[in-house]
Amino acid sequence: MKELVVISGKGGTGKTSVVASFGVLAESCVLADCDVDASDLHLILSPTVIRTEPFSGGSGAAILPENCTACGTCETVCRFQAVIPGDPYRIDPIACEGCGVCAHFCPEPAIDFSPRINGQWYVSETRCGPMVHARLGIAQENSGKLVSLVRSHAKRIAGEQGKALVLIDGSPGIGCPVIASITGADRVLVVTEPTLSGIHDLERVARLTRHFGVQTAVCINKWDLNETMSLRIESQAAAWNLTVAGRVRYDPAVTVAMVHGKTIVEHTDQGAAADIRRLWNQLTE
Repeated sequence: MKELVVISGKGGTGKTSVVASFGVLAESCVLADCDVDASDLHLILSPTVIRTEPFSGGSGAAILPENCTACGTCETVCRFQAVIPGDPYRIDPIACEGCGVCAHFCPEPAIDFSPRINGQWYVSETRCGPMVHARLGIAQENSGKLVSLVRSHAKRIAGEQGKALVLIDGSPGIGCPVIASITGADRVLVVTEPTLSGIHDLERVARLTRHFGVQTAVCINKWDLNETMSLRIESQAAAWNLTVAGRVRYDPAVTVAMVHGKTIVEHTDQGAAADIRRLWNQLTE
């Protein structure tokens, strides 16, 4: 079993469109949408959910009014100023960091410190095969933990069903969700754009994948919008020991395909679809 993770230095580079097309081209794979803060792979693949599970990234404090004596101990020990004084006292759920200090020092059993539900994760079926994806709640934390959960279940399903590939739509950037997406993967594909910020973002991602020792390739999306910058990116990629796996041209048909709920490789064999097929062949070789 192999893991291919597709990431980008920022959002909007076409990463998810590439992953969805790869899912169609792959003969045997399990898909994992690890961009849990802004997942959208489901918009293209229209999954049928067969299992839904809650996700808890940690615990949160809540004062039990019937037990609170308003002694103020919780307010004194809370370093995040999450305790609101009164009779009874209250906890601001936004300010609470879930450290549990207030519950530990409360002289009465007046603070409930239970797991907090931060989102949901799903196992679904798509026209490309099984898919594990998730939805993190608004302003919720521990997206890295949720990414690890999604990825581990995708690998488990691949093992149970004898799938040869886990295809992962990773998060953009270089933060915890990205680290959780790429650690231990067989290969990473970075989708970038022919812009100055694209070069800078690619450099940051290259440093990250190099740190974790993951083999990394590059795809330049919409390369023909700025051929000079595309050549510069290829030159920089070579200097950073990155393989340029392919270029994908700008093609309005990509948007047309999305409107019809299809990937570009399902919509046509020409233009960007042909580029993505060549990219896929290069990566699988």
